[in-house]
Amino acid sequence: MSDKKPVLLSGIQPSGHLCIGNYLGALKNWEALQESYDSIFLVVDMHALTIKQNPAELRQRCLSYVAQYIACGLDPEKSHIFVQSHVIGHAELAWVLSCLTPLGELQRMTQFKDKVAKLGFKVNEREDGQEGDEVKFTHSGARAQASVNSGLLSYPVLMAADILLYNADLVPVGEDQRQHLELCRDLAQRFNQVYSETFKIPSAFVSKTGARVMSLAEPTRKMSKSDKNQNATIFIHDEPDRIRKKIASAVTDSGNEIKANPDKPGVTNLLSILAALTGTEIPEIEEKFSDRGYGEFKEVVTEATIEALRPVREKYLSLTEDKSYLLSALKDGTSVAQKRAYRILSKVYRKIGFVERPR
Repeated sequence: MSDKKPVLLSGIQPSGHLCIGNYLGALKNWEALQESYDSIFLVVDMHALTIKQNPAELRQRCLSYVAQYIACGLDPEKSHIFVQSHVIGHAELAWVLSCLTPLGELQRMTQFKDKVAKLGFKVNEREDGQEGDEVKFTHSGARAQASVNSGLLSYPVLMAADILLYNADLVPVGEDQRQHLELCRDLAQRFNQVYSETFKIPSAFVSKTGARVMSLAEPTRKMSKSDKNQNATIFIHDEPDRIRKKIASAVTDSGNEIKANPDKPGVTNLLSILAALTGTEIPEIEEKFSDRGYGEFKEVVTEATIEALRPVREKYLSLTEDKSYLLSALKDGTSVAQKRAYRILSKVYRKIGFVERPR
């Protein structure tokens, strides 16, 4: 793989199973990008520890994600695929970067405040109406306070380390991760200013294609691979009959007009899915179904989804039976990643004043 290609890096946390939202919004694009970029794709298992995990299930999901990545088109011969915890350097660099990160910057992160809010806590507000830098615990007792672990706060610093450890040029991110990438850019610039030029300043990669897939049950929010309501999400390994039932029960809207519109989020979501799967523009689909009902429209969306995911599902099932191949692909990806990580980490350690490790 040519060193002249810009480095593109991304990863997904191994929670639940990959869904059609991941496929259309990320993985399908990654497959095309690996031809033009020096691509690094991680299974970010260390990030998963911000919530309690069943160790056996986490191990199984990580290997399953490698199979799902490959089933969705990522080629270990063209890209470096590995599990985050297999490479020494992520946590080490995260610690160095955390010592350059003001606490207030982390507590102002939107995702942190959202996660804290779900646990029943909130960020203080100052008298001038601006957000404060301390978390106010609205629940009493040590048990409630312990539920906000420091990993939730330092998550963006570990994400920055994931990116800077490989001097990535480009990082595909969704809207919910843009603030984290901005922090990563700030930390890279801060380190460079304090210790001299070391890190590239990564840029967000926004694909011209792809789709933001919403929940089938609540189309005003993004489809989630971790949704407790299994009918709200289409997983890439779902059997055809399961897909039919999910789309048949998908929320639509009042009236019978098949048109993309803010006040018709259910229909708009199905239109977006069909457009992304078929490469057809939404206005063309609207015209085709101008005199047809929801039932017929859902049938077309269903068949397009089944056919698009059929080869992915078949390859995934085949790969899960070939553990030796998955481990071999991981070994190759980890080997390349570790060499790069050591190169950056040794440079960082030298610049911050650590004694060189005896050989």
